[in-house]
Amino acid sequence: MRGVEVSGDSLFCYVRLEERVPQEHPLRAIRSLVDEVLDQMSGRFARLYSKMGRPSIPPEHLLRATLLQAFYSVRSERMLMEQIDYNLLFRWFVGVAMDADMWHPTVFTKNRDRLLEADVAHEFLMRLLGLRQVKRLMSSEHFTVDGTLIDAWASMKSFRAKDGSDEPPAPGRNGVRNFRREKRSNDTHASTTDPDARLYRKGNGQGARLCFMGHVLMENRNGLAVDATLTPATGTAEREATLTMLDRQARRKRITLGADKAYDVTSFVGDLRHRNVTPHIAINGTVSKLGKSRKTAIPSR
Repeated sequence: MRGVEVSGDSLFCYVRLEERVPQEHPLRAIRSLVDEVLDQMSGRFARLYSKMGRPSIPPEHLLRATLLQAFYSVRSERMLMEQIDYNLLFRWFVGVAMDADMWHPTVFTKNRDRLLEADVAHEFLMRLLGLRQVKRLMSSEHFTVDGTLIDAWASMKSFRAKDGSDEPPAPGRNGVRNFRREKRSNDTHASTTDPDARLYRKGNGQGARLCFMGHVLMENRNGLAVDATLTPATGTAEREATLTMLDRQARRKRITLGADKAYDVTSFVGDLRHRNVTPHIAINGTVSKLGKSRKTAIPSR
């Protein structure tokens, strides 16, 4: 028998968001852990906000929405607000009522940035990783570290000489700029729109670009990130950030650290051993000469 199409624009709908989320959905377990940490941080939130003025977006909503943005790789705050507006799963996780209006992306970004500047997000993640239920998922002995380049929100045309001696771009919205035979370096040039960005190239034969460097420390049991940081793009940033993240790990016994050959530097390996860390680093020939000794000689007959 053919079903009858019924219009879905009824005026009243008696359905709770809780009923629309499957009981076995993985976000349910994450939501319970997140709520436990947010309850612990309630006093910290109370000290951050004034008792006068208009109510802002609740910090609990800001942090839950930021987690969703990371989980589902939502590329912008505007798209995140759009997703929360019509996605019932997102509304349930953030804690927004089904009939509540969504925030403007600019308002959300400004409120979230205040939390980031107050290091609330870092404390939130550290408390989350410190929960007993989460600790059982992570290895406390074996780790891996790596870094990646993060493009700055700046055009190469903004990379100008600090003393103003170079030729400015042509007028217009996207004026041309001639870089021919011009020597540029981070010592003599800087971006006019993002002064913290540095000119960096990943390897020989690749073009240099304005960027930062992101670093992540992973545990090897389930591949969970236990620490992350952002630094200026320099040739030593990866090793310096690794030591900083290792120093933040509470530990009492020797651990191991895996890394690629970019970390194969004598001083860095010495710093790891001084910190009671066994390095498992790919050899590139600058530290260890084991590469030659590993080649087994074939005896002549």
